[in-house]
Amino acid sequence: MNSVAPDPSGKPTRVRWTVFSLAFGTSWLLYIHRYAFSFIKPALEEEWGLNNKDLGVIDVFFTLSYGLFQFPLGIATDALGVRFILPILIVVWCIGLALVAWVPGIFGLKAAQFTFGLGQSAVFANINRMSQAWFPVPIRTTLQGLVGVFAARLGGLSAALIFSILLLGVFGLEWRTAIYLLTGIGLVYALLIRVLYRNSPQEHPKVNAAEVAIFEEKPGSGDANSKAPKMTVRQVIRGLKPRALVNLVALNVASILSTIADNIYSSWMPLFVAQVYFMEWKEMGIMSALPLAGGALGGFVGGGLNDWLIRKTGNRRWMRSGVAFAGKGMAAVLIFTALIWFDSPWIFCSILFFVKFFGDWSLTTSWGIITDIGGRATASIFAFNNAVATLGAVLAAFLYGYISHEYGWHTVFVVAGSVYALCALTWLVVNCTIPMIEESSP
Repeated sequence: MNSVAPDPSGKPTRVRWTVFSLAFGTSWLLYIHRYAFSFIKPALEEEWGLNNKDLGVIDVFFTLSYGLFQFPLGIATDALGVRFILPILIVVWCIGLALVAWVPGIFGLKAAQFTFGLGQSAVFANINRMSQAWFPVPIRTTLQGLVGVFAARLGGLSAALIFSILLLGVFGLEWRTAIYLLTGIGLVYALLIRVLYRNSPQEHPKVNAAEVAIFEEKPGSGDANSKAPKMTVRQVIRGLKPRALVNLVALNVASILSTIADNIYSSWMPLFVAQVYFMEWKEMGIMSALPLAGGALGGFVGGGLNDWLIRKTGNRRWMRSGVAFAGKGMAAVLIFTALIWFDSPWIFCSILFFVKFFGDWSLTTSWGIITDIGGRATASIFAFNNAVATLGAVLAAFLYGYISHEYGWHTVFVVAGSVYALCALTWLVVNCTIPMIEESSP
């Protein structure tokens, strides 16, 4: 129902920036919660007698549920709306986070991580849907870069600075107490989303007609605010274009490879620092924060770079692919360069700052491409791609746990560099001008 507020002045209201802040905060909170688990891995090893392979298996339980529920919950988002689905997901992931601190033993940790993965599974599909509905087209990719990459990496950085350095290192909190504190913040945020968010500008009581006009797009641009009805699962499947499937496969492969490389920073970096350089909470947080800070900056730069190059050249297809190719390619070169100074922690981790800077500036390209090709099924397509990408996280959990235990951490980074190189080449195949869905499908 349209509830657009009148405004005699004709000036647009600014509710879209409230929505941007909600999306930014969701991405930040998701990652500070997710990365917190990687910081308590050394404590779990000591407390429960686990090794790297055991921790890799526990990570798999998160990844399995994260991937399993991506697509169905993405479809549910397209059908029921972000305002209904997203607060539920946040509550579920907070339950999973709290269980990590409450349940005993390896079986309980597996159950906790499975619940945590379920709650976080379709969150970015929801955020992508928010961006399609609320972010104006000329700056959409820039804002997606801020929300999807910068805020996420800032969350990871905050896990290092706030959780590891401040709460555990400076304040000396027991790690379970710190986990419960993060859980409480998450539950409050879920309520905030429910109260402040609406699924489209037209539905928001504080949005005026001038602000609604900002979101008007040309026909065929995949406007999420159009009056076209939401798509059913049957319509999504029937609307798939055969020539677009190859493009989707290439996008999926790029996402899988990117996830494998990125898993080092999301799941293993603090443990690597603890085992190789024998550092504790504060030092562990600082070293782990360096690549995360690079990733945050890269996410910010990548979104703006996408939009600027597209405006300058008018070539959306090759500017999208070119940014991603250059980023992953530079990450590959730099990670092999960093290995020269593997035994010098400050030099090695400082170079990883630049590895993540270039590696993550390409992540915004994924968001931009999915909104380019997704149309009315954007959340479903995003969720499907994210679900497939979790295959990379499953493989990385086993791979890095096994390799670090049997062959050492140097070999882990050699593998990651090779994966970056393969990912760069794959991006040359992805074409953002091929829509996935025939919008006219009955």
